[in-house]
Amino acid sequence: MASRKKKATSRKKKTATRRKPAPKPKEVLLVGSKVRNEIKDAGCNTGGDAIDGLNDWVHWLIQQGTARAQANGRKTVRAHDFIIMG
Repeated sequence: MASRKKKATSRKKKTATRRKPAPKPKEVLLVGSKVRNEIKDAGCNTGGDAIDGLNDWVHWLIQQGTARAQANGRKTVRAHDFIIMG
């Protein structure tokens, strides 16, 4: 009988690959139930991503409004800073 030799196995530790951290989720600035009620009152259904999409748009509006106020030398954001001038 031929004898079997056991293979020497080397165990390598798996090193964690560095990944870029996931972008921090934006804080929800809306009351979801109120938004869903308004959409329902208009005779429509609310999709699963509707609140997130609307929230992203609100964040964008705030960014644009604050940038416009700062460009005009103000620290106070006013209603007309949110109006998109085309």
